[in-house]
This record gives sequence, C-alpha cells and structure tokens, in this order.
Amino acid sequence: MSLTPAASPSSGLRLVAGYLDRAAQARLLAAVRAVIEAAPLFVPRMPRTGKPFSVRMTNCGPLGWVSDEAGYRYQELHPQTGAPWPAIPDLALAAWRELAEHAAPPQACLVNLYEPGARMVLHQDRDEQDFSAPVLSLSLGDTCLFRVGGTKRNDPTHSFRLASGDAVVLGGAARLAFHGVDRIMAGTSTLMPEGGRINLTMRRVTPAS
Repeated sequence: MSLTPAASPSSGLRLVAGYLDRAAQARLLAAVRAVIEAAPLFVPRMPRTGKPFSVRMTNCGPLGWVSDEAGYRYQELHPQTGAPWPAIPDLALAAWRELAEHAAPPQACLVNLYEPGARMVLHQDRDEQDFSAPVLSLSLGDTCLFRVGGTKRNDPTHSFRLASGDAVVLGGAARLAFHGVDRIMAGTSTLMPEGGRINLTMRRVTPAS
C-alpha cells in the first residue's frame, strides 16, 4: 500500500496504489464493458440548470445514482431504458470486502467514463442516508490528477495522481471530504485502446438492517 501525504489511515483517506494488477484490470474492464452494454452510458445533468456533466456514466448494483433537472438521487432503473441496473462485477465486490472494512455490501456502483477534457469539480458524496460506510473507488485506464480537501468547500486541498489499478477509500473523517478530478493525463495507460479513464465508485445508500 502506498500512502500520499494527503492520504493516511487516521484521516480516513487511503490510497492503495496498484491494488489491481494488469490482469485484474483487464478482467474488470471486460466486466465493465458488459455493464455498459446492458446499461448504456448517459450524460448526467446539473439540477435546475440542466447543464451537462463532462463525463458520461452508468451504474450497476441494486441502486444507481442519477442527476438531472429534478436533482441528485438514487433509483432502481436506468433513466433512459427503464431497465434495472446490472449486477456489480465480482472483482469490484471483492475489492469492497477487502478494503471497505464494512460488513454490508455496496448498494450502488457508479461507472464514470472520463474522455479527454473531462473533469469533475470538487464535490461531496452526501446523497446517501448512511455515512458510516466508506466510498471506495477503483481506477482503470489513463492516470488522473485527483484533488481532495476537507469537509468545507474552502478547506485546503491536496492533489495526487491516480493510475490504472489504484484504489481509494474515503471513510471516517474523510467520508464527506470534498474531492474531484482536475484532469486526465492522456496516453498514460494502454489498458483501454481508445484512451480515457473509467472510475468505479461503490457506496452504501441506506443503513444496513
């Protein structure tokens, strides 16, 4: 496990560099492509304004996160096809069991596709009813510059690179930390022939019964 100065177990932010080896990355990518075939990528939109995000996304698991003019929310069906979300890939679930340190499984796995020029502004993951479980993300493809701060928007931030196969856990004091993606470093990975970055983000949505 490799920890950056901004990532330490005591803060609840943990970077596990190289968590997935190349073979595991390829298997997970194949599983993600199957998810996308079953639940096509769509462009989320900002609440009220309808401004499109710069990423395309889909979901897997019992619940999926969506955003449009009506707001941010979790729902059981794909917003365009009306079909249930496909299951979370086994490799992703195995990562949750190993790294999340939480007894209950994830209920949602967001799949974000970052193409050249895409980014994600600083934000908090706070649409869930239960913050006791961490947020766990897995990176595939091109390296990104990931930025994380505190629980207030104006808190100081730190940035570090996330490469293909890296895992990040946001839990404890860092569960509601502001975080985002500044940019994608094109050509830094050969995993995806078409280039770009895929990020899988797993979350609990409701308290475990």
